[in-house]
Amino acid sequence: MQNEIFELQYAMDTFYFLVSGALVMWMAAGFAMLEAGLVRAKNTTEILTKNVALFAIACTMYLICGYEIMYDGGYFLSGVTTVAQMDDAAVAAILEASNEAGFADMGEYAGASDFFFQVVFVATAMSIVSGAVAERMKLWAFLTFAIVMTGLIYPMEGSWTWNGDSVFGIYALDYSDYAGSGIVHLAGAAAALAGVLLLGPRKGKYGADGSVHPIPGANLPLATLGTFILWMGWFGFNGGSTLKLGGIGVANEVANVFLNTNAAAAGGLIGALIVARILFGKADLSMVLNGALAGLVAITADPASPGPLMSTIVGMVGGVIVVFSILFFDKIKIDDPVGALSVHGTVGIFGVMVVCVTGGASIGGQLVGMLTIFVWVFVTSLITWFIIKAVMGIRVSEEEEYEGVDLAECGMEAYPEFVSQN
Repeated sequence: MQNEIFELQYAMDTFYFLVSGALVMWMAAGFAMLEAGLVRAKNTTEILTKNVALFAIACTMYLICGYEIMYDGGYFLSGVTTVAQMDDAAVAAILEASNEAGFADMGEYAGASDFFFQVVFVATAMSIVSGAVAERMKLWAFLTFAIVMTGLIYPMEGSWTWNGDSVFGIYALDYSDYAGSGIVHLAGAAAALAGVLLLGPRKGKYGADGSVHPIPGANLPLATLGTFILWMGWFGFNGGSTLKLGGIGVANEVANVFLNTNAAAAGGLIGALIVARILFGKADLSMVLNGALAGLVAITADPASPGPLMSTIVGMVGGVIVVFSILFFDKIKIDDPVGALSVHGTVGIFGVMVVCVTGGASIGGQLVGMLTIFVWVFVTSLITWFIIKAVMGIRVSEEEEYEGVDLAECGMEAYPEFVSQN
């Protein structure tokens, strides 16, 4: 009887893990559509190529070495023992471990499903970098960086946090990050910031007098679709981070996470919409879309503890922050075509720190964890970008940027029936 109960719970947890992972994988499409909509038409093919290629690279590098670095290779490389091979005492021990710590902590029994769930998070972190360096970075320089980011940089900081490694004592200081406001989103933004600083702004973005010249995206319907896809995928991102489904308490927690995730996204959108109306006198759609994403990032560090009203407030504050952050980065002439630094970086920091209010985390623990993630990823990324720049260069020529990186990097246009936009 005990074996049957274990098998049923195992089946439910595995199925939930895989479906959640599939939802997170679908976020790759969201990033691709969002970025394709917010860049100019002449750069669409290249941004799509980057997004689909980085996903493949992330999956491969995490398989080769990333998972072993982050989780000591235990689950995926150790093989699987079937329930039929275990006696009742062994089943009871594993079932107890699952109830106490979560499905992913069941050792080799969670194996492939845990790997699949973790690998799509790696790709998400790398997708954040793609938008920030859009329209002027060499494709192969970006893909080279993706190898290092997904194979080493991200897995190392993941091993200090989600794996509970004692390096730097992050867990000893009670760093709390439920689904990755810092571990995934801030990390991606830190890597992007390092690249953007070495890359420089797009031609014509900033005037000599300090003025900012907006460069509108080519396809806002596509950007809106991308936002909705990301919104949907976030239910797997946050919901799957419960790491299991079996049990009444856990099922209720999953439902609460879904509710809070949606509430925060709605709050973020409303917050950005109101601030944009006050500042610009118009409902700026790009700000509105980033507001929804900011709300999602803000709640990601703790979508389980607060109620839906508090989650809405957290998301709304994130939506307000992202508008001012985007304006700030433009003020200091850091060019980010899609607002990734603000959505995932600035609001990622807010998401990590707001857990002190919503989840009772210690301020010291959150600060040390957040700073460790940022410093590690930023410094190692800056070194990696610098080496790539020295070896092969990271920026396309001025002529190629003017003509569009679609032709320079991919040899084709996304919209060949139209005249290229300059």
